[in-house]
Amino acid sequence: MRRRAFLQAAAVTPAVFAATEAREPLPKYRIVSRYQPSTPPGMPGIFPGIVARVHAESAIDVNTEKVDVATVREMMARGMRSLTGDADTRDSWARFFVPQDVVGIKLNCSGAPGTASTPEVIAEIVRNLGTVGVKPEQIWLYERFQNQVDTMHYDRYVPAGVHIWTAEHDRGSIQSYDPKTYVEVNFFGEEDTRSNVSRPVSEQFTKIINVPNMKDHGAAGVTGCLKNIAYGSFSNVARSHSGPKSNTYSFIGTLATVEPVRSRTVLNIMDGLRGVWHGGPFSPSRKFRFYPKQMMIGSDPVAIDRLLIDVIDDKRKVEHAISVWDRSMDNVKAGQGYDDNPSINRFIREPGHIEYASQLGLGVYDINKIQIRKTEL
Repeated sequence: MRRRAFLQAAAVTPAVFAATEAREPLPKYRIVSRYQPSTPPGMPGIFPGIVARVHAESAIDVNTEKVDVATVREMMARGMRSLTGDADTRDSWARFFVPQDVVGIKLNCSGAPGTASTPEVIAEIVRNLGTVGVKPEQIWLYERFQNQVDTMHYDRYVPAGVHIWTAEHDRGSIQSYDPKTYVEVNFFGEEDTRSNVSRPVSEQFTKIINVPNMKDHGAAGVTGCLKNIAYGSFSNVARSHSGPKSNTYSFIGTLATVEPVRSRTVLNIMDGLRGVWHGGPFSPSRKFRFYPKQMMIGSDPVAIDRLLIDVIDDKRKVEHAISVWDRSMDNVKAGQGYDDNPSINRFIREPGHIEYASQLGLGVYDINKIQIRKTEL
């Protein structure tokens, strides 16, 4: 497809689905990218609709939050082998990565230091990349905000040579974003209507590993693989939710389809040692923190996020909180104690963004079509 035709198709896609949704017309997106998709693209990848789910009671101590490194290593090894069907863990990793790759590891540090991509999990990912010949100098841990990453001290856990990179040392800086790769959309009459992709994502990485957490989100409903790779790889994204209305329903999936983000994101490792069941993506105290003690691994971000909805909503039910699916305006009370009260919302939540992403071809949403490969340690 020629570039002009590609841009036109990208621009009209949301309108097509708007006609089938019983909701307000969706925003008009214009995607600008000079990159072509790979075959197959990284999302949903080489294992569509398959999720390896590993639980280990000894993964983390609930009282001290100390992580057991040996358990994390076994969880990741068993999860990767379960996903791929290989007998050797190294063979599982070799399905995704070769020694020549430059690998970006997409951290999730919005809830740091309380809940973020666990350093021990990141260190184990880096170690496994080494087993297939990817050198430390070819590995980049990346995130948007420097002040959040600084609290996690990843440098203490990974070998010398691994890069730790953030797009914004100063909030709002655009220097580290690619001016030629972006999504343009006007949500609420905002002055800046473009969201640009991070430069390393478009200019340096050949593959990306996405490492989200298990968290709820006031606007998106939950925040997992899709939101982490989408909002975490682009600038100017918080503008999607203003007042009670949120455009996270269509914006998250749209960003995730942009090349080269879609094709280079080949593996998702959901770090569910800790989680947040209310107030996410932040985790300023342990009040709403919980401990699923699990990982979900796959190439399909939609399938993993579909399972995440149930993890978060089931926990909210146990805690007698309103569902992530609740769309009543009676419960939307911005500025009236949302941070401490799980019975009110800041926005109309949009967990439907995950099903919408499946309509864009990013993965399998139907729970009856998702193959869950469970391992208990």
